[in-house]
Amino acid sequence: MRLSTKSRFAVTAMIDVALREDHGPVALAAISARHQISLSYLEQLFSKLRQAELVESTRGPGGGYSLARNAEKITMADIVAAVDAPEQEEGIESSTWMRHELWAGLHDQMLAHLQSISLRQLVAEQRNKGVKVEPPANVSNTRRGVFARPKSLQSPKVNAPNSVFALAGSLLTSRS
Repeated sequence: MRLSTKSRFAVTAMIDVALREDHGPVALAAISARHQISLSYLEQLFSKLRQAELVESTRGPGGGYSLARNAEKITMADIVAAVDAPEQEEGIESSTWMRHELWAGLHDQMLAHLQSISLRQLVAEQRNKGVKVEPPANVSNTRRGVFARPKSLQSPKVNAPNSVFALAGSLLTSRS
């Protein structure tokens, strides 16, 4: 198990999603803007995170990604394992058994440590550091369907004719 740039970006993005889990799905474009991570790179990472069943995707307006399970049940080791391909071991020569055992022991200790850190703990650390989470600007506190028109965009009532014939009829009745 390695802690690569890919795994660091994945952990950062997962913390971002977990911080905003109360506000609904988080768009990758928003994560990209907040953390200066390429959108196409995030798409690749979240594809792997979705395959590992760590996140769920929601399509359409207001869509994005949300946690597939409770943040307490997602560990840092889960995130790293999802995005980093497992290392392939080559044949171990008899002269390298000592080095292999050393690295295998370190790997096991690092894995145990990463499994002890939950996403919930990482989110709590961020909140303790004073990270503020603003709700998305285009989302109100009430959930709406896809076809509901926001109240601010509803057209005002107009008492004008709605067709040429109605206009002609209103003009004829006003002349008489």
